[in-house]
Amino acid sequence: MSNPEQLRYSKEHEWLSPAENGVATVGITAHAAEALGDVVFLELPRAGSTVRAGQTCGELESTKSVSDLYSPVSGEVTEVNQNAVTDPSLVNSSPFEGGWLFKVRVDASAGDPELLTAEEYTEFLSE
Repeated sequence: MSNPEQLRYSKEHEWLSPAENGVATVGITAHAAEALGDVVFLELPRAGSTVRAGQTCGELESTKSVSDLYSPVSGEVTEVNQNAVTDPSLVNSSPFEGGWLFKVRVDASAGDPELLTAEEYTEFLSE
C-alpha cells in the first residue's frame, strides 16, 4: 500500500492529515499496521485531553505485541474514532481511511514538528 501524498509522517509511523480549520486527523501507517499484525485493542487519548508532539498518547495492542502510540503534533484532542475503538481491525484494513485514530486541534504555537513527506517516509522505510 502506498503512502498518500497529502499526509505527513512521523518516524514513529503515525500519519497526520492537513489541518482543516486547525484540526488534523492522526492514524498509523499501513507499514505500522502490517508490522503490528491484527490489532485487537486500542487505548486512545480522550477527547478534551492534551497531547504533545513526540510523546506517547495511547497504545495499540495486537496479537503480536503492545505498541505505544505517539502524537505527531501538540494540541487538544477533539474527537476519537469510536468505530476503530469498537472494531480495531479497521486499523489494519483501512489505516488511512476508516482506521484513523483521533483528531487534534493543532497548537500552532508549539512549533512545527519534524514530519516527513510521503516520499521521505518511503525513503526512511527503505533505510
